Amino acid sequence: MKKRIHLAFDFSWTHVETQWRLPGSWLDRQHPNIGMFEEVARVAERGGLDMIFFGDSTGIPSTWQDSIEDAVSYGVAWPRFEMSPWITAMSRVTHHLGFGLTYASTFMHPFYTARLLNSLDHITNGRIAFNVITSQRKADYANYGYDELVDHNERYERLEEFIDVCHRLWDSVAPDAFVWDRKTGMVADPAKVKAINHTGKFFKVKGPLSVVPSPQVHPVIIQAGGSPRGTRAAAHVADHVFGLTKSIPLMQQQRNDLDKALVAEARDPQKVGILWSSRAIVGETEAEAQALRETMIADVPLGAVGAWLSHNTGYDMSQLPPRFSLKELNDRIVAANASPVGFVSLLAKQHGETAEIERDEFFQYALRASTGYNITFAGTAGKLADQMEEMFEATGSRGGFMLSIAPGSPRAIMLNIVDQLVPELKRRERYRTTYEGKTLRDNLAE
Repeated sequence: MKKRIHLAFDFSWTHVETQWRLPGSWLDRQHPNIGMFEEVARVAERGGLDMIFFGDSTGIPSTWQDSIEDAVSYGVAWPRFEMSPWITAMSRVTHHLGFGLTYASTFMHPFYTARLLNSLDHITNGRIAFNVITSQRKADYANYGYDELVDHNERYERLEEFIDVCHRLWDSVAPDAFVWDRKTGMVADPAKVKAINHTGKFFKVKGPLSVVPSPQVHPVIIQAGGSPRGTRAAAHVADHVFGLTKSIPLMQQQRNDLDKALVAEARDPQKVGILWSSRAIVGETEAEAQALRETMIADVPLGAVGAWLSHNTGYDMSQLPPRFSLKELNDRIVAANASPVGFVSLLAKQHGETAEIERDEFFQYALRASTGYNITFAGTAGKLADQMEEMFEATGSRGGFMLSIAPGSPRAIMLNIVDQLVPELKRRERYRTTYEGKTLRDNLAE
């Protein structure tokens, strides 16, 4: 039997979006509205997808020109809601579809987070995933009282302890602790409800968690660390990893690095998938799909690109000189404790670590990264299935793809995935024909 490709919709404000301007978009004056989210959930479940994923950041991008003006003007990484209430609504119109919710361990407390996720796992009957992030964005930090980013390695130390505490809290009440004995009046067995008495570098938590164990007990943990330190953290905490689609050799390197880190943690690499962040535009013809892909980079203002890139690198790209070294720029990003493996690092690997680049050329590359153009599969269902199979097999046949869908994009972009790409993957025996598991964890293990 062929190994199955898993698919999820990434319904975040991930990129600089332009497709909401096209005919057939969900846009209205109340955008986004609950009806849109409910419809997306129904369509995703009809397509047999594993989950809808919601990435998050809580600050409006402000690093570019030390202002939120361009981000506000062009809808860069905003508006963004606290998604837990919306997930509750979507779960009521579906039965199998999972939901990925994002919180930053840098800002949150594990007791509150563990309790919230337990409640959501009950409401959804075991369909919650927790995407735990550290955050590298200055606007987020400013909203939580920080003047600068926390040290890169320290962020991951906190993340590891955060998830360790969550796991202990989820385990602090045994699955069979509650007896509800009408005759004796006993609600739960005290011997099966234990304090955790955790005292660590970042957290002090007595416990136990004041809840009934949820269907999954532990929600599925997703983590996106791609740096050497982030990869070690992912191996320690993650059930599945969120990776950026890039050249196949670089994807293979990430898979190999993760496998080594998993072995070092005494974990089985075969049980941890990578969901590659991608976009998919399916057309009846190649020309139709490619034309729609070109709309992604049409008439995108420089300010929107700069706001996105500066927000995600922690460096004000408006300060770039006419010509500069990619290595020097990435060194500055690393020195600011932002991501050492983001867009600039990948560009340096493409052109050479010491390469110099013109400012205008740099922003042309940034345009394609900020809109998701460079990670977009575009073509007929058969062509996209070929590309996905190639990447899936080259990276160990474990995991699948997280397909970014702009919240305001035309319905046809999502419907074509479900109605054309999914049937093609089924024809190739690469995709489920029905949900077989009772929980999200079960379905991701298929």
